[in-house]
Amino acid sequence: MNKKNILVSLFIVALLYGGYYFYSHDIQIVNIQLSSPDNSAIKEDIRIQLNKPATVYVEYWAGKDGKHYLTPVRQAATEHLINLLLLEAETDYHYRIVLDRLVPIKSKTMHFQTRKQSPWMVHDWIKENHPHDAGALGEGLTMLCYREFPGYIAMVDGKGVIKWYWQEEKMGVRIASLTPRGTVLALLAPVGKDEFAKPQENKPFVKSGLGYSLRTGKTGFMGGTELVEIDLTGYVRWRLNTDKLGMIVHHDLRMDQSNHIVAVVRDYILDERKQGIPRDTLWGDGVVVMDTTGKVLKKWSAWDQWDTAKDVRLDSLKHDRFHINTISFDKDSNYIVSSPIENQVWKIDAQTGKTLWRLGKGGDFQMNASDYFYFQHAPHINQEGDLMLFDNGDFSPRDSSTTNKVSRALSFTLNTEEKTATKKLDVPLPNKQYTARMGSAYLLPNGNILQTSSKTGSVLISDKLGKVLWELNTYFIPYRAEYVPDSLWKKYRRTE
Repeated sequence: MNKKNILVSLFIVALLYGGYYFYSHDIQIVNIQLSSPDNSAIKEDIRIQLNKPATVYVEYWAGKDGKHYLTPVRQAATEHLINLLLLEAETDYHYRIVLDRLVPIKSKTMHFQTRKQSPWMVHDWIKENHPHDAGALGEGLTMLCYREFPGYIAMVDGKGVIKWYWQEEKMGVRIASLTPRGTVLALLAPVGKDEFAKPQENKPFVKSGLGYSLRTGKTGFMGGTELVEIDLTGYVRWRLNTDKLGMIVHHDLRMDQSNHIVAVVRDYILDERKQGIPRDTLWGDGVVVMDTTGKVLKKWSAWDQWDTAKDVRLDSLKHDRFHINTISFDKDSNYIVSSPIENQVWKIDAQTGKTLWRLGKGGDFQMNASDYFYFQHAPHINQEGDLMLFDNGDFSPRDSSTTNKVSRALSFTLNTEEKTATKKLDVPLPNKQYTARMGSAYLLPNGNILQTSSKTGSVLISDKLGKVLWELNTYFIPYRAEYVPDSLWKKYRRTE
């Protein structure tokens, strides 16, 4: 190579190096600030300041050889707030800030350490002498709520580790559900708000005939006074006091595809069967659709199509006639509601309020008597298109003795044209996990069954034959435990 060619080559190399140097140093990181929101041990916020607007993301991993995660790319800006979620407590993390350019520019590797876990979250969630196959839950988490004080929502993995939580210092969390926009919708209430019918001194007590005290008044059991929507960073989008609106939400609430709140509420009518004043107040339930400011857009009442004149049980059940405990959506967006006192699941037209069908004993579908369910909870349409529910089994022909009491998960394939209900799943809980009240049952993506035995403080996963594979030991009574899919976190992290 002659001298001229050498000089040209050196010039080109120098030009390329200079161009790359300018390319990689044109945008600079001015400042990085780390913080743990709410003093949390399992999430970290990284605030990044640049000298010029740029798109960035963060690459991070635990220890030296941990799995690498990437946060989604942030739009061009000079200041970025990036949330790292689902971290492990008391763990060293490494991270790099990456400028998302044609050729990505990575910062030097930096690190931080998460703090020790909060004492209240340290609990023997998994007992070694109980089934504890962590893989039974799959890649997701299970979400449950603590309704005492201070209340919280926790998402727990298969190893019994809390991976996400939100805490309320002044109220209990009655129930929570995931929304279509990837947030958590929750019902809150002050502790001690539950109201029950109890015998009054020197006055006759009219029993319900169901063997337990029914709720009374506006609040009743599992009633709440505030609604709140929380995103996965823990940020509260909005909070609404329904008590001030004269509305008591109870047992269940969901967000529909229009981002409206659909909630079960206490509802009443005056007893028109008897003459004279004052008339008795007959308490029942309804479903209210409202926006996030509390404006009521629509309402359905169970009383609208109920013939009180023919109701022979109305006097004994006037404080709580239907006890509706679930609101969910069918594939056509109409409502699925549960009336455990009737031992039936109803489908309601969301637009007209008309009852489209009733499933269960005395309902519209032909089904075997052995498939009847009693005081059921959590009916919904599962991913296979079947109606699934948790059969508590209370007041059934099977509960003549303690040893015969069984709670179970059931699913049915419904033929709404011919009105037939064919049982597809029948997954009993162990007898010791029978629960007369509350509870839930869901089909997991891996084919296992997630059930909540509320009264025994257990969340269990079994196969479809009922073999228990995993058990979560809670130290309280969870109303239900829902599955949280791993895909929920794609807005906040991805893998390489």
